[in-house]
Amino acid sequence: MLAIRNISFTMVGHRLFDNASAVIPTGHKVGMVGRNGTGKTTLFRLIRGELSLDDGEIEVPRNFRIGGVAQEAPATEHSLLDTVMMADVERHALLAEAETATDPHRIAEIQIRLADIDAYSAEARAGQILSGLGFDAQAQQRPCHEFSGGWRMRVALGAVLFSQPDLLLLDEPTNYLDLEGTVWLESFIAKYPHTALIISHDRELLNRSVDGILHLTGQKLTYYTGTYDQFDTERRMKLEQQLSMKRKQDAQRAHIQSFVDRFKAKASKARQAQSRVKMLERMKPILAVSENAVAPFHFPAPEELAPPLVTFENAVVGYDGVPVLKNLNLRLDQDDRIALLGANGEGKSTFAKLLAGRLPLMAGKLTKSSKLRIGFFAQHQLDELVEGENSLQHLMRKLPQEGQSQLRGRLGAAGIGADIVLNPVEKLSGGQKARLLMALAALDAPHIMILDEPTNHLDIESREVLVHALNDYPGAVILISHDPHLVETVADQLWLVQGGKVAPFDGDMEDYKRLLLSQRGTKKEPGANRKGDDRPVAVAGSSKGQRQNATPLRNKVRDHEARIARLEADLAKAELNLADPKIYAAGDKPRIERLSRLVNEIKAELEREESLWMEAQEQLDAALSA
Repeated sequence: MLAIRNISFTMVGHRLFDNASAVIPTGHKVGMVGRNGTGKTTLFRLIRGELSLDDGEIEVPRNFRIGGVAQEAPATEHSLLDTVMMADVERHALLAEAETATDPHRIAEIQIRLADIDAYSAEARAGQILSGLGFDAQAQQRPCHEFSGGWRMRVALGAVLFSQPDLLLLDEPTNYLDLEGTVWLESFIAKYPHTALIISHDRELLNRSVDGILHLTGQKLTYYTGTYDQFDTERRMKLEQQLSMKRKQDAQRAHIQSFVDRFKAKASKARQAQSRVKMLERMKPILAVSENAVAPFHFPAPEELAPPLVTFENAVVGYDGVPVLKNLNLRLDQDDRIALLGANGEGKSTFAKLLAGRLPLMAGKLTKSSKLRIGFFAQHQLDELVEGENSLQHLMRKLPQEGQSQLRGRLGAAGIGADIVLNPVEKLSGGQKARLLMALAALDAPHIMILDEPTNHLDIESREVLVHALNDYPGAVILISHDPHLVETVADQLWLVQGGKVAPFDGDMEDYKRLLLSQRGTKKEPGANRKGDDRPVAVAGSSKGQRQNATPLRNKVRDHEARIARLEADLAKAELNLADPKIYAAGDKPRIERLSRLVNEIKAELEREESLWMEAQEQLDAALSA
């Protein structure tokens, strides 16, 4: 059991924890959530003893092994497989001792212990973990120094997973994984035999892999049992109840204060007025616990252009004369919302750069509308920003005709506040850089928004705001993301980038995840062709008439989705009112009956709307696959 008792901690004058407590049961897998900057990573450092508490204590069982990923694996001559296996320090030491031990009793003890810790299956277990993280058998034998920092982060993650610490601490582990690695990690964590605490903004991972949520907000810790969606529902109900209680108390305070103001000068009412003043003093204010609003993302609506926006004909693209993607025969229209699937190294970012004009064609033909504008959010943030310059300077270069007050207003609306607007971009947090890049990409109302891993540094609330902004945006979206929730809620087409090809994927995200898990054990070198991938590239979309027929169907689907969202909100509110214990304590049967009827009516309407939505979605799917 991990026990956090009444801890307080201040860093650089900023209070992060104030008398915070939580208990994590042994063997539980727990997701830790909270806004960026609230102290989640700091809590990990406190648990590991790297920082000293101001007050309180963190208690872990004696001899509890704590493991986490602090930095990337070193660039050594050791193979990836050896690097991972060396993370099991006890096994490594016992094997070394076994080579020199001469005492028969000690040799027996060593062999028994090696059997107890399953030491002789280590290579197979390490290989399975590395395979799950994207390294095939050949890559596992290569030395660490041959891999970039991002891939060595995966090796470091594999090492700590292999060592199986009693308390596994993972801080945003999916940030350096692709979708394939994320899907595998979800399954691994769910089956992990010990306690795990995972800081993550990946909603799918928190729904599939953990059995508890530790929420950090307002310098306090609150533990919830269940998945992220269960936590979110319970938290929203608590916020609504707290706000309702605050409104009632505010109204009561206003009524009492009005009495005091009216009668405090009248001798006949002085005693009653004084009594009410004391009543106000005794009334403990109910604090509004709703969290600060997340700054929105905004993508201006572009003017409509005649289709298609972009066409590729037998296009080839690559680097230094070496093709990465070949025989591209694709088209994009303004109502397309496409997610690119495929392992790292297959060419998703290459395709995005080609479309954004960052890479030239090596062969074939690329045709764009003459008035086409494209917004590009790059995965590697500093590649798009000028080191040493601040956010205001970046915007001034794009909009030299606007005054500083207007530019500051634009940045403030994007979440870049006055307190950080003059900070050099390299001093901004990952989330702040993401917001700046998003604002820069959307400045001229692009017809196509290309987003390459936009959520890596965004908290869950910011991710949800991004989903709403993209769904409101009337232009085309090309999305590369390891966040399945973002893909599922934004994209209505999936294109698979694999084996040098880009083609529509016949299935949904669940089908793709099943494919990934079935392929992980036989994964080839990134970029190599896999069995079944020599089929001809399908054209994304069919005739112009069929594309036009799909547009009203998409609108119909989105209309139904909007009505479903409204009905779900109405249902949640009605059920919350029906659950109010006060109406039962008061015996208010007419109101209970009215609320019960309302709940049933909304449920019936929601069921009907969902049926219509499914019918419209089937029609759209049929139109797109025709």
